[in-house]
Amino acid sequence: MKRRLIDQQGQATAEYALVMVAAAIIAGALILWATNSGALSALFDTVVERISTFI
Repeated sequence: MKRRLIDQQGQATAEYALVMVAAAIIAGALILWATNSGALSALFDTVVERISTFI
């Protein structure tokens, strides 16, 4: 029984690692898309413009 719990802990660690790799790939793809499409700069410009109206 104890051996089975240890095996499952290793499996949970591997699954966690795969989820983290998948999240990093998705985040990288999103950053790449936002940078190449100009969406990131447009968002930044909008935020700065709205903040400047309050000042």
